[in-house]
Amino acid sequence: MRIAGAPISWGVCEVPGWGHQLPPGRVLAEMRKLGITATELGPEGYLSPSVLTEYGLRGIGAFLPVVLHDPAHDPLPDLERTAREFAEAGIEVMVLAAATGADGYDTRPTLDETGWATLLRNLDRAMELDRTVTLHPHVGTMVETREEVMRVLEGGSALLCLDTGHLLIGGTDPLELATAAPERVAHVHLKDVDAGLAARVPEIGYTRAVREGVYRPLGEGDVDVAGIVSALGKHGYAGWYVMEQDVVLSGPEDEPVENVRRSLAYLEGLRRG
Repeated sequence: MRIAGAPISWGVCEVPGWGHQLPPGRVLAEMRKLGITATELGPEGYLSPSVLTEYGLRGIGAFLPVVLHDPAHDPLPDLERTAREFAEAGIEVMVLAAATGADGYDTRPTLDETGWATLLRNLDRAMELDRTVTLHPHVGTMVETREEVMRVLEGGSALLCLDTGHLLIGGTDPLELATAAPERVAHVHLKDVDAGLAARVPEIGYTRAVREGVYRPLGEGDVDVAGIVSALGKHGYAGWYVMEQDVVLSGPEDEPVENVRRSLAYLEGLRRG
């Protein structure tokens, strides 16, 4: 297993007003102390190649919210620029989310047929970039529900970032997807989820659910993480497993590192078999 960290496990998020944002030095120092040697980059501009080198970490990918459904907007020029920058920095994976165009993930519009055709066409165009490009089904984006995930798989060539938490909250069984379409999985975000709280997301909103602890350390929630890792392994998956337990921090006194430590211990148990 190739295991990486992510700043969102330390509460660092691109959404304005998400919560207290820890400085890169603290996040990277705690990653290194845990033995993590690779990480996604977090919000645009949060981690630079120089600061990663300073802490001895490798950047392996980044989450990129992109408007893909608007016929009046061409996302490819910006994606091509990002792909060039990633190639220069040795960063492998572009993790696209089909952004609504608004901040946050608590509401989203309904996509019409023109929007769907545009989204699928832009995804196919993005797959031709000189990087591993994946689509991340994500709560509060244009691809959230099981029906929408299936429409992406059936309507084009897009590879997926299999995010076990967002899929479950959106109504897709991540183990079922990993078993049925492992050849479409090119990147993995490992989350565990409190399914009872996840069921309340339509009522209370995504941000509040994260604040109240919808994401749990791996092995302590309702996602069959072991089954998913096993299913992908049987198919020869050789990509990254990125640990993500999204949190909202109230201040610098919070210690999100403890949840990451527990998740690492769980993954080590899986690795030992």
